Amino acid sequence: MSVVIFLLLRLAPGNIVDILFSTGGYVSDADKKLIMQELGLDKPVWAQYVEWIRNMATGDLGKSYRYDVPAWQVIKPLIPVTIELAVLSTIVAVLIGVPTGVISAVRQDTVFDYALRIFSLAGLSMPSFWLGMVIILALAAWLGWVPPMTYVGVREDFKIHAVQFLLPALAVGYRSSALITRITRSAMLEVLREDYVRTAWAKGQSEGAVVWRHALTNALLPVVTVIGIEFAFLIGGLVVTETVFNLPGVARFLVQAILWRDYPIVQTLVMFIAIVVVLSNLFVDLLYGWLDPRVRYSG
Repeated sequence: MSVVIFLLLRLAPGNIVDILFSTGGYVSDADKKLIMQELGLDKPVWAQYVEWIRNMATGDLGKSYRYDVPAWQVIKPLIPVTIELAVLSTIVAVLIGVPTGVISAVRQDTVFDYALRIFSLAGLSMPSFWLGMVIILALAAWLGWVPPMTYVGVREDFKIHAVQFLLPALAVGYRSSALITRITRSAMLEVLREDYVRTAWAKGQSEGAVVWRHALTNALLPVVTVIGIEFAFLIGGLVVTETVFNLPGVARFLVQAILWRDYPIVQTLVMFIAIVVVLSNLFVDLLYGWLDPRVRYSG
């Protein structure tokens, strides 16, 4: 991953020096060479890569080319914003997606099932950023109130902070819940046809015990997989949503850093996203053993 990140950035045309000089409206070869030497861009690509890996191993993330401050100083306040939004969106998605998927499977081919399937299909069809703009316009038109467009920290005003994150979490969570609903429904339909479920019905157990304790427990593995994948996607895939709600998160700032060819910032942010994806998948694999004894004992 580090090699791919490093090479793709260097393959993109231009660098921070070219952008700075094109913005300034003048070109001086001597000044260009001096700045490239200061930033280390005059070295061969392999030497830049080796230096970056060595610095990463010692905890030195480099210095932002654009802001001329340590990269960690720029990135540190962005990570909590994105993680908070991703966690809240995942919670909303699970709270909506799992129950609707279960109910849709239990009430298969009924009017209720068709309504929930249309509900999930609408969630898959509507981009979260578009839904976010619709929510803002609806609040402005019906209530005459617009959510604050300037980020407010949790310590500054908790109520405003909660509203700032609740609206995008609902928009993003609804889209993710649609996928979770469909996966939950498919897994539940398969499990409800198993012999042990029929045996539970034959023994006279209640519907709640059969559906939620026996069927859902055994249908959770594909659902947990999707939830883990969605959470990893939310860490780096909320560019437009963070822009619409003016949240200073990782994804939004990553695009700006790419446009400026701010290599230390981009490399660190992409590595952070890659690490989150790996850890998310690892956590899901470990969760399999806790949810399903068959996985736990197979080793």
